[in-house]
Amino acid sequence: MKAKGAKILIDCLINEGVDTVFGYPGGCVLDIFDELYKASASIRQILTCHEQGASHAADGYARVTGRVGVVIATSGPGATNLVTGIANAYMDSIPLVAITGNVAISGLGRDSFQEIDITGVTMPITKHNYIVKDISELSRTVSEAFRIARSGRPGPVLIDIPKNIQQQEAEYELFPVKPVTHKPPDGAAAAEIAELINKAERPLVYMGGGVILSGAEKEFKRFAETIGAPVASSMMGLGGFPGSHPLFIGMIGMHGEAAAAAATQECDVLIAIGARFSDRVAGDRTKFAPQAHIIHIDVDNAELNKNVKAFLTLVSDAKGALTALTERLKKTAHP
Repeated sequence: MKAKGAKILIDCLINEGVDTVFGYPGGCVLDIFDELYKASASIRQILTCHEQGASHAADGYARVTGRVGVVIATSGPGATNLVTGIANAYMDSIPLVAITGNVAISGLGRDSFQEIDITGVTMPITKHNYIVKDISELSRTVSEAFRIARSGRPGPVLIDIPKNIQQQEAEYELFPVKPVTHKPPDGAAAAEIAELINKAERPLVYMGGGVILSGAEKEFKRFAETIGAPVASSMMGLGGFPGSHPLFIGMIGMHGEAAAAAATQECDVLIAIGARFSDRVAGDRTKFAPQAHIIHIDVDNAELNKNVKAFLTLVSDAKGALTALTERLKKTAHP
């Protein structure tokens, strides 16, 4: 197939299953918005009053649907206006692809009108970012960006596309979308964790947003009911376990419930799943869960032992870990 860069981009979005994008037009993305208009039967474009609103809307869309949110903005101030929404998605591990226009390649590095190094600006708050300087790399770049955004610990990816790349014509191919897969959790580590949980007299489960991001709500409910342990949730974990369930004791941390605070102080084993022990939860981390052996399960190895020292750890997505643990656990109750 042969098309201009702007159409290649839109075809790639459709290929990735994108049906909704958020954004605000500007000079360096007019070609993209023209192609969006032509593809309106396949992609709904939601116009916001400001680029920051667009990035927050794409973030919210991703949280609600479980799909990758997509936002489009022009170069310079349009691109920098996305930063707060991108940072929000990064902190909360939300899959997002931000697409920005830029000045033509010939104008880069010359302080051109509304030129900004948006890949440099967003480097600390994206999983990865790209500036496409060769149209032959555009289709592959979009495919990679979506794969990175949704795989492992999800997060935002930015693609910066100079105006002349949008206008150039080239042959291209669409790449098949591969489902997200996770390595099964280490069996020996899961067995060791299950043994500690089986021996616990006062276990407490601390549920984070990773349960929701992993789509592990059913597995988590089965796990909690199997060990009969109270469940406390971070703000990101709310909704991953029924608030009306008799095991649910509310939100943990400084904005949480007294019952959750008391349980944290008194538990002998604390099982953290898909959570990061933020300062809003742990407060003085040297005094957090002072009587407990802490078990930390997370898909991101960098989170383990980062904020709170764990007794046992397991690198795994929540769904895989909960499945592996529950089949090794005794049915118990801790009234």
